[in-house]
Amino acid sequence: MNFNRQWQARARMYRHIRAFFSQLDYLEVDTPLLADSCNNDVHIEPVRAQVNGQTRYLQTSPEFAMKRLLAAGSGSIYQICHAFRDEEQGRRHRAEFSLLEWYSVGYDYRKLMDQLQDLIEQLLPQAGGFTRFRYAECFQQVLAIDIFEVNLASLQQAVSQQVGGIDASLLGRNDCLDLLISEVIAPTFSDFTFVYDYPAEQASLARISAKDSRVAERFELFYQDMELANGFSELTDADEQRRRFEQDQKLRLQRCQAAIPLDEDFLAALQAGMPECAGVAVGLDRLLMVQLGVDMIDQVHQPFDTTLAQDL
Repeated sequence: MNFNRQWQARARMYRHIRAFFSQLDYLEVDTPLLADSCNNDVHIEPVRAQVNGQTRYLQTSPEFAMKRLLAAGSGSIYQICHAFRDEEQGRRHRAEFSLLEWYSVGYDYRKLMDQLQDLIEQLLPQAGGFTRFRYAECFQQVLAIDIFEVNLASLQQAVSQQVGGIDASLLGRNDCLDLLISEVIAPTFSDFTFVYDYPAEQASLARISAKDSRVAERFELFYQDMELANGFSELTDADEQRRRFEQDQKLRLQRCQAAIPLDEDFLAALQAGMPECAGVAVGLDRLLMVQLGVDMIDQVHQPFDTTLAQDL
């Protein structure tokens, strides 16, 4: 990978992103990377830092800070930033990575999918077409599994049969579903694929569907088998959000993971009133991988190396 080429491509992408949101009159914001708390999702481990003798957290995304701005009346906003997650390193993962996150006031997750598709079609016009499938449809078509009826033992059996090298008897329901969609279903995707209407137990910070309480108004976007984005109609109920946070905290302790202080400022912002909106986070490094046709995230996120200075 030519050093100059990947940084030129990144700069062009950022310019086009800013032009896209400027046309929509969205406000670009810049929120702190270091905070007293962060997301306590059991599947995300934050990077901790000692500051003045106290534990603080590098943010796994700017989500909570941006939602506090929404509650304060910012209107629709976006941010290009770095985010951090511990214990993530590999072909498509880095502990530090680049992220685009935005919130569209008055949108729901379906309208947000349209907006995300519009942006990507402008950024990567030659990358391919888009398809959309409900989460349940994916499992039915590829694995003949009804996710609303299947029991844990059957999911564990499916993992044992389809995914090698894993003791499925140790996995819970959502762990099984996550493995099956990432390791078995996603490799069947071509070009860009939206998967939407995730199970309610995987709602995260999403609103539960008023039409079907079994599902959350959440989507993920894949390019072939690589996840690019995660978005949803935002939950605005402070009491429900606290309940979910507390449940995550219990799960962290059950899994022998360190507890993380709840973000009381974020919960207070929800209590004060956050507008109805939809938000999405997009992995910019992975989007660059698609654009440049490379398969290693480090190829689009290399630190400066003086031996490559001649390429500048």
